[in-house]
Amino acid sequence: AEMATARVSGTENRLVSLPLSRIRVIMKSSPEVSSINQDALFLTAKATELFVQYLATYSYKHGRGKEKNALTYTDLSHTAEECETFQFLADILPKKILASKYLKMLEKEKRDGEVREDEEGEVEEDEDE
Repeated sequence: AEMATARVSGTENRLVSLPLSRIRVIMKSSPEVSSINQDALFLTAKATELFVQYLATYSYKHGRGKEKNALTYTDLSHTAEECETFQFLADILPKKILASKYLKMLEKEKRDGEVREDEEGEVEEDEDE
């Protein structure tokens, strides 16, 4: 096992594009992680890299970017919304909306929330009678 670790450590820069030091920091930020094996770090980095490549390739092939020979944020957010495999990314890659539209949505949510509270209050009063 030690030879494998040495071999991986010596060639990891060529095999992985992502910075291992950053990945180690992210992994250590989890309270369940006390130590990180070098092989586990390398494999996590490689798996992450392959996942990002897959997401980008899928988004490019199924998006409008190929018309312009470019991958766009819209392609990525559409993939996160439409493809079941990537739906867990929907919060990270939300569809872009205008700030004015977002403010209107917030205002509507606030109004709806006030209406619900009033309705609940009425129900509680009815139960007391």
